[in-house]
Amino acid sequence: MTQGLAHADTPLTVRGAGSSAAKHIYTTWADAFAKAGGNPVEYASVGSSKGVAAIRSRDVEFGASDVAPDRASLDKDALVVVPTVVSGVVPFYNLPELKAHTLHLDGDTLVRIFMGKITRWNDPALVALNPGAPLPTADIRVVVRADGSGTTYNFTDYLSKVSAAWKSQHGAANRIQWFDGVIATPNSGGVVKAVQATPGAISYVDYTYALKDKLSGAIMKNRAGVFVPPTIEHFRAALSASPWQSAGEFTQTLTDQPGADSWPITMGTFVLLPKIMDETTGIATLRFFTHAFMHGDELASKANFVRLPDVVQAKAYRALATITSPAGTPIAYASLGQ
Repeated sequence: MTQGLAHADTPLTVRGAGSSAAKHIYTTWADAFAKAGGNPVEYASVGSSKGVAAIRSRDVEFGASDVAPDRASLDKDALVVVPTVVSGVVPFYNLPELKAHTLHLDGDTLVRIFMGKITRWNDPALVALNPGAPLPTADIRVVVRADGSGTTYNFTDYLSKVSAAWKSQHGAANRIQWFDGVIATPNSGGVVKAVQATPGAISYVDYTYALKDKLSGAIMKNRAGVFVPPTIEHFRAALSASPWQSAGEFTQTLTDQPGADSWPITMGTFVLLPKIMDETTGIATLRFFTHAFMHGDELASKANFVRLPDVVQAKAYRALATITSPAGTPIAYASLGQ
């Protein structure tokens, strides 16, 4: 339900909800927008599935998801999808024994860990990938998202691309039927806390959490056969090798892109907005996103995300321009004038 003004002198609050992976970009944008004199923006980090549900029921002004809905779903719910920034999913772990060593993984080994096929840290497959590393004999404790998660979708999308067994058994999905014995917890913050509290644990999280919480992120072997660390530069390389850069096609996932420098589990994130918005609410909401895109380089870098390529950002502006008032008047131009 659209929020009205409580008093004439009280600014309307723009409300968003969804992706916990993208929490840091929307809060960074909100802070910058407020400092520039914009409306207050509140963001609830509840996971992509709940964010999509909230915008479908019009409980918020925008929903945030790490997965772009298909055209049929958008038309059915009268929504517009807008890409915002690019990040990466990072496998991370709690192995004090490694100390100065960084865990190396490839797609096949990661699949077998998350299918419950590799159960001990000194498994021969892990030893082969990590020669000389003091891998313990301890059990591997797999931690996963319990809620519907865009991070899970992108992680399992990657696993589906590198493993026919994973694709046939699970595929790519926001929520997975994991094997018995996993530790399941909601949202990215919950995953971080669970891994930190569990020696021998492994899970996956957005890069911004790995950075903020100083997590031990694995180095991954990419499609070109090169081991690369999870960094902004390697997310940008995957983006540059993708159809997002070459054709402005942002509905495809960014996992398993070609190129020696590409991080294999790169992902985009998106917002969903109603095609028709109350003019006052719509202007405030579009001003927020327009301000964010106009300061894209600075703000994305500050929040440790990769900005959109110009060709994709142009499509984002065009998507915002299709939003109208109930009377059918485009409100994007009005938002620029305020």
